[in-house]
Amino acid sequence: MSDVKCAHLLVEASKRDVEALRGMSDASVFADEIFGFHVQQASEKLVKAWLALLGETYPLTHDLELLFNLIKERGVAASAFLALIEYTPYAVQFRYEAIGADKAPLDRRAGLCLVEALLTQVQSQFSGVE
Repeated sequence: MSDVKCAHLLVEASKRDVEALRGMSDASVFADEIFGFHVQQASEKLVKAWLALLGETYPLTHDLELLFNLIKERGVAASAFLALIEYTPYAVQFRYEAIGADKAPLDRRAGLCLVEALLTQVQSQFSGVE
């Protein structure tokens, strides 16, 4: 599969996570662990799509910091999205255990806005590579 085709598939998959996030604004219905999982998943797919568009083979990992570092190594500025790294534990750890009462609730609006901005950024990378 070509890098561009792979990137398209990842972006389309991330859009399903973003749509789910748009419907999860009510914390009394959707726990932070569920919301955070979808932020992480959408982010992971988008960063992997970005890497594919850069011609990079991305590793099979949920570690957003590692993935963003690979973007940085390619000389691409992605600092606007680094706050998404905080969602890495939602991929596995908080999928199976509760976050804990001492942790502040997620800012759902900020999380969704950041993922939507990343989606827009990655989609803009398709021009000129197709």
